[in-house]
Amino acid sequence: MKIAIPTANGVLNLHFGHCQAFTLVEIDPQSKKIVHTSEVPAPKHEPGVLPRFLGELGVDVIIAGGMGMQAQNLFDGQGITVVIGAPSKAPDELVADYLAGTLVSGDNVCDH
Repeated sequence: MKIAIPTANGVLNLHFGHCQAFTLVEIDPQSKKIVHTSEVPAPKHEPGVLPRFLGELGVDVIIAGGMGMQAQNLFDGQGITVVIGAPSKAPDELVADYLAGTLVSGDNVCDH
C-alpha cells in the first residue's frame, strides 16, 4: 500500500493543490508497518494533473486536509481512496493514525 500526503514544511498542507511536495509512505500489507518514506516535488497545479501523477506513482490512498469535488472524482476514477479533513500533522503521525483506524478527519477545508 502506498499513501500520499500533500506536505509543506514537513506537515500536511491543508490545501491539497497548493502543496510543495508529496510525502509517499509505503506500507507492508502484512504487518501494517511503514517500510519506506520518500518525498517528491509536486507538479504545477492544473486540473487533472495530480490524479494522473499520483496514479502513475502507484498511490492507493491520499490523506488530505481539503480537496475540491472534481479532484475527488478524478482520484476515484483512478481507484485511489481519498481521506479529507485531516489535521496538519507530520506524515508519519497521519499514517499511523490511519492504519490504527484513529485518524480524526473533520470538514473538507476546500470549497471548490
